[in-house]
Amino acid sequence: MNKYQIRKKILKLRKSKNLENNHVNFEELIKVIRYQKNIKIVGGYFPHNKEIDDLKILQALEKKKYLITLPKIKKNNQMDFFEWSFTQPLIINKYGIPEPISNNIKYPDLLLVPLVAYDKKFNRIGYGGGYYDRFLKKISKRKKIITIGLAYSFQKVINIPINDYDIKLDYIITDKKY
Repeated sequence: MNKYQIRKKILKLRKSKNLENNHVNFEELIKVIRYQKNIKIVGGYFPHNKEIDDLKILQALEKKKYLITLPKIKKNNQMDFFEWSFTQPLIINKYGIPEPISNNIKYPDLLLVPLVAYDKKFNRIGYGGGYYDRFLKKISKRKKIITIGLAYSFQKVINIPINDYDIKLDYIITDKKY
């Protein structure tokens, strides 16, 4: 299957499921964070379209004094991450996704990445806009960033076809133990 077919199939499957447990194995995520040294800034996302909900994770990390950032979509399919706190309001972007009001760009040390599908080699498929691949390519010129995909176990496929611009994740954590 090509990326389009995989995306269509997994989004249809995700939409059809009653996803009451829309969280990942939090203990696995904490293990990764403890293993990685020098993490001070965590990039997350505001979940939509039945994505894994990372807000409880971000809230717990904020209480542990990590700086939290969320993405803002910019022109030409670009995005940056901006400082955000649970005490601050958000605005809705053109896709209906809440974004921070802040103009304070902060490049995360660790990035939680939403995805549509993934494989055992840590390749991912998103919604097809290339936002995360472009951001990761840009940030890699400035600093090393740890990427963790958050997914349901049913989103795993045998093989994701990759292109030169696709960037692998460092980890994938699911609702099941991985």
